[in-house]
Amino acid sequence: MGDLYRKLPSVDELLRAPAMVDLIAREGHDAVTQSVRLVLSRLREEIATGSLDGESIELASSGLETTVERQLRQSLRYSLRDVINGTGVILHTNLGRAPLASSALDHVREIASGYSNLEFEIEAGERGKRDMHVDRLFHKLLGRNAHGGVVALGSRGERSSPVASTILVNNNAAAVLLALDTLADGGEVVVSRGELVEIGGSFRIPDVMAKSRAILREVGTTNRTRISDYERAINDNTRLLLRVHRSNFQITGFTEQPAIQDLVDLARKRNIPVVEDLGSGALFDLSSIGVSGEPGVLDSLWAGVDVVTYSGDKLLGGPQAGILSGRADLIARMRSNSLFRALRVDKLTYAALEATLLAYVRCDHDAIPALRMMRLPKEEIGKRANAVAERVRSATLGAEVIDGESVIGGGAAPSAALPTSLLALSHKDLSADEFAARLRTSDPPIITRVEKGRVLVDLRTVFSEQDRILQDAITRTESPNSEVRSQNAE
Repeated sequence: MGDLYRKLPSVDELLRAPAMVDLIAREGHDAVTQSVRLVLSRLREEIATGSLDGESIELASSGLETTVERQLRQSLRYSLRDVINGTGVILHTNLGRAPLASSALDHVREIASGYSNLEFEIEAGERGKRDMHVDRLFHKLLGRNAHGGVVALGSRGERSSPVASTILVNNNAAAVLLALDTLADGGEVVVSRGELVEIGGSFRIPDVMAKSRAILREVGTTNRTRISDYERAINDNTRLLLRVHRSNFQITGFTEQPAIQDLVDLARKRNIPVVEDLGSGALFDLSSIGVSGEPGVLDSLWAGVDVVTYSGDKLLGGPQAGILSGRADLIARMRSNSLFRALRVDKLTYAALEATLLAYVRCDHDAIPALRMMRLPKEEIGKRANAVAERVRSATLGAEVIDGESVIGGGAAPSAALPTSLLALSHKDLSADEFAARLRTSDPPIITRVEKGRVLVDLRTVFSEQDRILQDAITRTESPNSEVRSQNAE
């Protein structure tokens, strides 16, 4: 074993090799040295475990410069990478949820590359509020009902003026936390037991409430809660009524839940506010894509809900943010809460959201990728899937197009499914799991589904310009030992 170790060059010896000198000039001494140490350390470990003999050591040593350069490229590449989403889950939480519109990317680049009027009133020449950049657009979008009339909430719920205010925090959990911390003020918050949900990352509504110092007052049962349950629970220490969207699941069968209008009417009678955590929060009519029963932001505000909280990177199709819209006086109290400062978002989020909202104002829904994907007809997806299948089909690769379903994801409309056409793939020399793993090692990685012994790709969530990259990556798997890399890879 000692003889094998002596066949390896030292770190200094390897760094003096001509190829390494050139690499150091390009990438820096520290980065190259670290890669050399890692490569040599791995070889020593393989000698210690008996994985390498003398002949293997000679072979490995002859290609050390190449191995070090490959290790360096891997260590210097970004960890956060773009992937091709072939799962058919539009708002895939693990894959970054909603892709941004090109106009949002342009606006972010413009604002990020220099200075901006983030908190500066140009005309007045004095300090301003950062939320003014999106608040004006929310006025346009939320100030009207479905029939074009003014939607507004006065201090007691009278519809007398447009919805007055919207503010942003970093995500919807933070929005709920800010609302409860501001409005509950250590008092009781009445919520149905059937709405004490757990959201992503094991965060639970009761835990968020505890952090806000609100006192949880559960009413009803898991499957049935009546308006009378809320009414009996209200006392002198009640600060608000809370409605929570059931994220990622539905309760069916022997169930009952008060209509939001009934909850609002009770709150008005007892002079306490209603806060609704919508979770996703759509600004467009979901029934236009065949999804029913999913409340939108306008639906809740028109019903008289005082404050609605929702996400920016789900059904809205923008950047990650927690959005609070509603009564001006309540929003003003939240803005003055010191917690708002801790949870506020940066200029890049405002830039991306402003561009996204402008697309809504222009009614250009197809400019927002998530909405465009939801609206894609099955026939168009099938046409693209058939084209890819024709190009990749071979003696090694099986490819056909079958009927299937896409889902919205992101905790939105958990029971809704969008009809789609799936590209079903099989490989003569690889199992479905091995085939899917091989596609994940492509550049960029391709994320798929595996069902019934086949790899399924839903082109609803694949951008049309990625079809050729997908096709080439699939074709390169024909040899079980081949590396799957795109034409754009180094």
